[in-house]
Amino acid sequence: MAKPPKSHYTEAEAAEELGLTIEGLRSLIRTHVASSEEDMIHLPTAMFQRSDLLLLRFIASQRPAATTPD
Repeated sequence: MAKPPKSHYTEAEAAEELGLTIEGLRSLIRTHVASSEEDMIHLPTAMFQRSDLLLLRFIASQRPAATTPD
């Protein structure tokens, strides 16, 4: 039997689910979600729901791919 999806994710688990580093997740949230740096203070203890991951995945897919210098 397949294990049902989790209902809540830690910051590290959310980053892993999205294929991001923790810093990448924080950057995504800082740029597109948080309204102030004060909002970012609580991020390490935040719990994410599956719907949060869905929206963050959509936002991440809209960002231009990073390019490496030649």
